[in-house]
Amino acid sequence: MTTPPGDQTTPAARPGLSVASLSLGTALNPLNSSMIAVALVELQHHFGLTVTTVTWVITVFYLASAAGQPLMGRLADRFGPRRLFLFGMIVVAVVCSLTPFAPNFTFVCVGRVLLAVGTATAFPSAIAMLRSITSGADGTGASTPRLLGRLQIANTAGAAIGPVVGGVLVSTLGWPAIFWINVPLAAIAFIGVLLVAPADAPRERQPLRDILVASDIPGILAFIATLVALLVFLLGLRPTPIWWLLPVAVAAAALFVWRELACRTPFLNLRLLAANHSLMMVYLCFAVFNLIYYCAFFGLPQLLQEHGGYSAGLAGIVMFPLAAVTIVITPLAARSIERRGVRPTLLVGGVALVVGAALLAFAGATTAPVVVLLVTAAMGVPYCVVSIAMNQALYASARPEDAGVAAGMFQTSRYIGAILATTLIGIAFGGGTTPASWLVIIVVATALSLAHLGLLIRWHPREHAV
Repeated sequence: MTTPPGDQTTPAARPGLSVASLSLGTALNPLNSSMIAVALVELQHHFGLTVTTVTWVITVFYLASAAGQPLMGRLADRFGPRRLFLFGMIVVAVVCSLTPFAPNFTFVCVGRVLLAVGTATAFPSAIAMLRSITSGADGTGASTPRLLGRLQIANTAGAAIGPVVGGVLVSTLGWPAIFWINVPLAAIAFIGVLLVAPADAPRERQPLRDILVASDIPGILAFIATLVALLVFLLGLRPTPIWWLLPVAVAAAALFVWRELACRTPFLNLRLLAANHSLMMVYLCFAVFNLIYYCAFFGLPQLLQEHGGYSAGLAGIVMFPLAAVTIVITPLAARSIERRGVRPTLLVGGVALVVGAALLAFAGATTAPVVVLLVTAAMGVPYCVVSIAMNQALYASARPEDAGVAAGMFQTSRYIGAILATTLIGIAFGGGTTPASWLVIIVVATALSLAHLGLLIRWHPREHAV
């Protein structure tokens, strides 16, 4: 985010409280992306849906997040990050107050889209505000890397504890509770930022039309159209494929590529990818990693509830080792990167991912709690190691002048991986949530983890790439 020359911001009097409030707001997106995992079965039964249909409640959230992040970053420049953050928290509170009363599943999906848009305001706004928070008038501002680390930890922790929190809420209050919990959290974040975060600097007002043009709305729409057409086709393979969707997807993809190559400010900078193979490898690896990880994250709770007879609460609790291992391993992974470098740490995480994916097969043989606890703990290791190392790999691959654009595309690769994971789950579980269908997912995930390790072996930082 940029501040016009000559603008002065009011530094935060309490940087710790400011960042704590911002961290709470940024945690809402990953929290809501993972909390839903243990609510899928109850939503399926409540609205009388198939497994294939209910996965759309996840897919639409990621589609809206992928489209919303770059747009919200530009709106933060236009209106001010503090204003945008506060507006986003209002959207979250209102949407999550109303969605539990949705008369049908379509309205629930609409609520998830608006929730994604509201939470998408938080991270770009928080990053934009760090500069003013750390620029204390007395020269004793807090450390930017340290505060940025807190935001990153909030995002990681939000995703990791989501199934646990969601399990408790769904088992005690039902699926509407995963929306209601956002109301007080958004209110706390809103009040904290309103009271202690620095005010937005005066800025030159750009016409909203210019902001929308710079946000590449046609490119975003073509991107969404491509994914939706492809996903609907894949999810409709049973019983009768909708063949006409394939040429629609191809046409939308061609339109997207043409638009991105012609646009001065593209949603996804394809020229940047073509010119930087190291960066392209990072995005590919991260998308594949998230595909594998979310297959376990969303698929395992469904298997435990539908086949193992677990309640939503118990399914959430047995996912807790993933969060616990993440908390313990994260500082060790960060230290490994400092001492040994990014690439060796990535390779360790890649090997752990292969092992973790293979171990998931045991959940198909037995859903005994002790086995599930060990399996989720094993998945926690690659989750934190690969996540942290891939963030470092991103900055080792991108040119400094491309850092902002590269970071936005990095988030998009995460969402693409998650969307593909929900699609795979919908296809595999479409005929029933059984050990056999779970084994199909695990075979695919294990094969992809081996391919992921192979890609990591080929990756090198930009200065060493050929």
